[in-house]
Amino acid sequence: MTDPIGLDRGLTNYGDRDFARYLRRSFARSMGYSTAMLARPVVGIATSASGFNNCHRTTPELLDAVKRGVIAAGGLAIEFPTISLGEVFLNPTSLVFRNLMSMDVEEMIRAQPMDAVVLIGGCDKTVPAQLMGAASANVPAIQLIVGPMMSARYRGERLGACTDCRRFWAAYRRGEVDAEQISRIEGNLATTAGTCAVMGTASTMASIAEALGMSLPGSAAIPAVHADRLRAAEASGARAVQLAQSKLRPADIITAKSIENALRVLLAIGGSTNAIIHLTAVAGRVGVKIGLEHLNELSETTPVLVDLKPVGEHYMEDLFAAGGLGAVLRELKDLLHLDCMTITGETLGERLAAGDAWVDRAVVRSRAAPFSPRGGLVALFGNLAPNGAILKQAAADSKLFEHEGRAVVFADLEDLANRIDDPNLDVSPEDVLVLQNAGPIGAGMPEAGYLPIPGKLAKRGVKDMLRVSDARMSGTAFGTVVLHVSPEAAIGGPLALVHSGDRIRLSVSKRRIDLLVNDDELGRRRAVLKPRPKPARGYARLYAEAVLQAEHGCDFDFLRAEGRS
Repeated sequence: MTDPIGLDRGLTNYGDRDFARYLRRSFARSMGYSTAMLARPVVGIATSASGFNNCHRTTPELLDAVKRGVIAAGGLAIEFPTISLGEVFLNPTSLVFRNLMSMDVEEMIRAQPMDAVVLIGGCDKTVPAQLMGAASANVPAIQLIVGPMMSARYRGERLGACTDCRRFWAAYRRGEVDAEQISRIEGNLATTAGTCAVMGTASTMASIAEALGMSLPGSAAIPAVHADRLRAAEASGARAVQLAQSKLRPADIITAKSIENALRVLLAIGGSTNAIIHLTAVAGRVGVKIGLEHLNELSETTPVLVDLKPVGEHYMEDLFAAGGLGAVLRELKDLLHLDCMTITGETLGERLAAGDAWVDRAVVRSRAAPFSPRGGLVALFGNLAPNGAILKQAAADSKLFEHEGRAVVFADLEDLANRIDDPNLDVSPEDVLVLQNAGPIGAGMPEAGYLPIPGKLAKRGVKDMLRVSDARMSGTAFGTVVLHVSPEAAIGGPLALVHSGDRIRLSVSKRRIDLLVNDDELGRRRAVLKPRPKPARGYARLYAEAVLQAEHGCDFDFLRAEGRS
């Protein structure tokens, strides 16, 4: 007996399958479909557009193009909505809702009759949520990225969200830019549809989706407003019909080998620290563990090749013109698992052999002359982070890589906001800024790890300091910032025991971050720690009870796969 296809899949349970089929087709015909169309394989199109998500403004155009591709290839395209996560419009932070969106995507793919699905997303947490949901549902799926913004111009200078946002805001806090100027700059940072124009989290996840083999080759860097983005959407729709027929599933594509390929790419592009959390969560859905020690091993042999903000000087449109992610993959070819299957039905090696070999070396460096000889990220351990922490070394000041300083501690986000610009704050440039209770349970792990330079120091021209927290940092940010400290302070991790005046030592060469306080004193401090209350109800309660720590991708414990390979 052959498996049912199209509208015959997953019939609603009325206790009578024939009645369920008859009723479903009757209601489908009320939408104007012909019987010929209803006999076709169904390609679902998961759309995450929202008035609260500026990045996804082009989704209606992409949706039309996907439908074109599906119909031309002999399928029936049916769109359906999911949660949308607009990065700057969510409180307390979009990461809190990533797992909720992944559940929405997974359950709607599983519950509704579709033979394959096209996932349209782009903004930071939407792509990982869609990949997580698709991996768990394990229905043939293809990721379609909305694409990055184009850069803008302001008084002869190229600008792009959001690395330049931070650069000018820091200048504003130092008094170098006045209120009128910052208002003008605000209107010139993001002038087209799309995700951030730099190698932030959105662009990093787009690159990872392509590296995993879950999106079409050459599609990661196409600007949102470029005609090629629509052509990629049409091609994604057509490929989805072929996927439905071939039965190639996410479990065939997202494997231990392809995840290692994605880690290599993350390191080579100088990608976002957030991507470690997201890729770990995706991997966990297929039963693959990402060890931070292994990340360090890969970092030693994976150079940074892409000269792109916030690590370098260029923008995503430049990477697209320079050869796209394919140029990076070809440069890494001997480090990759080329036998990994991709959604095209080819192996990664076959895909790369068929690609255009031209590359602009101003943007994508050669292995012989890399932007940096080691990967963009490094994992740290030590008594302050027994389960690990992350530093984006490619965007940090190497002068601080071996540093010891006095801790200046902020108990939580409110304390940080209240005191960071206090002119009486006892702080010097050599100190270590420490933020507590900003981890997954403590505060939803917001992008607050990029602690601002204290106002009194910023006005003196200080541009970087060592900063340590259990929070995250935007992929568009830069600086010597130790993030994802685990276990987090809110569950009694060592970070909770740090007091102002303690000494903290960072050694990137030794991969350590240590609190220089003896064990007896730490024991006394631990004895007086008070547990933080959990939310009383709703999704916030579920999140607090089920979310895992950063080294496990901050996924929910009950969503991870067990025993899959």
